[in-house]
Amino acid sequence: MPLRFPKHLNVDEFATINRRHLLRGLGASALLTVTGGLFSRSVWSQPVFTGNPFTLGVSSGDPAPDGFVIWTKLAPKPLERGAGMPMQPVEVDWAVAGDEGMKQVVQKGKAIAHPELGHSVHVEVAGLEPLRDYFYQFTVAGEKSRVGRSRTFPRAGAPLAQLRFGVAGCQRYEAGFYTAYRRIAEERFDFVYHYGDYIYEYRTVQPGALPYPVVRVMPGEPGECFTLEDYRHRYSLHQLDADLQAAHASAPFIMSFDDHEVANNWAGDVPDKPASREAFLLRRAAAFQTWYEHMPLRRAQIPSGPDIQGYRRLLVGDLLSVNVLDTRQYRSDQPCGDGIKANCAEALEPNRTMLGDKQERWLYDGFRTPSRWNLLAQQVPIMRADRNPDLAIFAPSMDKWDGAVAARDRLFAAVEQSKLPNLVVTDGDVHFNCAGELKKNFADEKSVTLGVEFVATSISSLGDGYDTNNRHKALMQQDPHIKFYNAQRGYVRYVVTPERWQTDFQVLDKVSVPDGRMTTRRRFVVESGNSKLLDG
Repeated sequence: MPLRFPKHLNVDEFATINRRHLLRGLGASALLTVTGGLFSRSVWSQPVFTGNPFTLGVSSGDPAPDGFVIWTKLAPKPLERGAGMPMQPVEVDWAVAGDEGMKQVVQKGKAIAHPELGHSVHVEVAGLEPLRDYFYQFTVAGEKSRVGRSRTFPRAGAPLAQLRFGVAGCQRYEAGFYTAYRRIAEERFDFVYHYGDYIYEYRTVQPGALPYPVVRVMPGEPGECFTLEDYRHRYSLHQLDADLQAAHASAPFIMSFDDHEVANNWAGDVPDKPASREAFLLRRAAAFQTWYEHMPLRRAQIPSGPDIQGYRRLLVGDLLSVNVLDTRQYRSDQPCGDGIKANCAEALEPNRTMLGDKQERWLYDGFRTPSRWNLLAQQVPIMRADRNPDLAIFAPSMDKWDGAVAARDRLFAAVEQSKLPNLVVTDGDVHFNCAGELKKNFADEKSVTLGVEFVATSISSLGDGYDTNNRHKALMQQDPHIKFYNAQRGYVRYVVTPERWQTDFQVLDKVSVPDGRMTTRRRFVVESGNSKLLDG
């Protein structure tokens, strides 16, 4: 089906800068500040491409009981401005089949790849059968994309015996190869949750510039990302990676974003470095548009200028409620100037938030109708974590929930008040694996345990990394609710049944070489009705 815009969005306004409402509207897009183009009504009738138009692969996302989103982006010259495409819309054929050979087609249609959206295609497929695999493919001008696999969820409330999914993120291009994504592709998960840091907005670095090996240099040595074209180039560079493409084609992805999709440690409308609020919001608008263009997202996620609807809830039968959170767009600025700080009184201020009032109400309202297992799929760790191994000094990171203690207290109070069963939190950001129990009072080891949290390491960020060391052991002594640290690279695999939640930390010995060896470093099990981490 052709891409349809939200009812509130007038296409002509989408392509016109309203100077009086620059920060709020931006015509619902940042593209106008750099392309100068308007939505063309004339479709390129006989397109001829200079190369393969599907260089960035295919992906699916946000599965439902009757369908999912399928995505591709036309880019015969993906690293050039405009990606080798003219400023004309292009008609793209799509098909969904019950077999990988695409012989048993169950749905097909046409979509329009608009130049104003980077010639990306987002098709919301519906009317499919629940709880089964489907395959999809795109065709344009006789060229066919690779075949992707997706999977529908069971109907809401329907019994489900088992669910397998992965969690991954933090994939700095220069820091390592994406071998973990190749292994994710081999898993053929029911879905993959990506917690963010899909790209890093930093300028390119050369070998020797980082405290770990720079294993590949970004072509063209691009600078830091600020404009729509900057971000488009960065995403295209990442999505040219064969292992990342394989992972996207293997299973539906549930996408979220953290800070580096925009700028390091941004919070609300506050940038990480000195810049005007107006300039930062223009940058955020460009970043969100590019994120939408390159991800398998629904129409509900089309950005409106610097704003985007990132949080949402997906129900997987009667087994799991997936609450995708946004811990960047509505949060308070980091207290005490950010960083790792001891004795930061600002972190204890009662008005501090990580989610904002509206998102908090939405989340807590959802607690009233829980599933067997209830997942908070978010970005930065919730549990208290001391970053200083000196027993006399408690120094947490101000960018995590430790920088907004009142927000965490409100969350825990809502969990306790609603008697929310089987709470599990998954996130990343910190580039190490971690497992812990969520205590009502982290200062009291005997306090009530409200749930468990699993922090996923990076795909590549910070290079090869290392296993648990003496520093980690000292930190676990100070925070006994934390049961595991590991700083190797990889992803987390979850296997969920009505009776138990299994967590496998999958790690690579190296990402500085293309074919690192993967092993299960640690397995934890949580039994239904008992929020305690057990060795698996």
